[in-house]
Amino acid sequence: MRDGPAFTDGMTIRLVSWNMAHRDLWTDLAGLDADVALLQEVRRPPAGCAQEIIPSRADVWVTAGWEKREWRTVVARLSDRVSLDERPTAAVHEAKGQADWSVSRAGTIAAADVSIDGQQILTAVSVYAPWEYPNRGEGAWADGSAHRILSDLAPLCWPAGHRVVVAGDWNILFGYGEHGSETFKNRYRTVFERAEALGLRFVGPQHPNGRLAHPWPVELPPESKCVPTFHHSRQTPATATRQLDFVFASDSIAPRVQTRALNAPSEWGPSDHCRVVIDVAI
Repeated sequence: MRDGPAFTDGMTIRLVSWNMAHRDLWTDLAGLDADVALLQEVRRPPAGCAQEIIPSRADVWVTAGWEKREWRTVVARLSDRVSLDERPTAAVHEAKGQADWSVSRAGTIAAADVSIDGQQILTAVSVYAPWEYPNRGEGAWADGSAHRILSDLAPLCWPAGHRVVVAGDWNILFGYGEHGSETFKNRYRTVFERAEALGLRFVGPQHPNGRLAHPWPVELPPESKCVPTFHHSRQTPATATRQLDFVFASDSIAPRVQTRALNAPSEWGPSDHCRVVIDVAI
């Protein structure tokens, strides 16, 4: 657990977003100099896990859908300087009252209010947009999942002045489509535009806050500032090309948010996704 003096004016709170690729990487969290972790593709933590984990219920460790996914999104407390207050979710078909926060697909969202000395600073949200294969396996799409997540986030984006940080693996691209597809470039753009309409501003990471792809992939526009955050099985951290992990922050705090992709080969880590550091000035 990170320790140290209480936050004062001019200090920052540090979050880290990381897709753990359903691997047992809990010990790797202990070495991160961060206060809160926003995690995706997380298997059930081992007994005696040192971190405080949200969700707190042990019976919800799954990402719903036809595919068996025994992992989910998580918010974890890494520092004694902060406290977490869970924002519990309920699948739409399981909601029991007006006050329940309904989500479209269980496991794709985990959220917690982050406080310092009893004062709420922000709401931290970890998200994962699963791939979908609706046309009998002919193609894969994740922008539908991304839009469902935005629909689910709408209650947190009200009233004006809300302070929300959303980060995770969105499985979409920014500013272009796979292999130069204009269709998917336009479809992906609607996700970022809709987030902005909710008051969630895209805050990176973008170059120079992360290493650019090298060699430069043909599909990537020459003016792009995207930084690779994912490598597939035929790549390494050094040859990664696509950014799938993005951070959004409420307009009210976005100017005080800095993000950086830890995507240099020496700092990438043991997952196929690198870690993304998010610093929020208090």
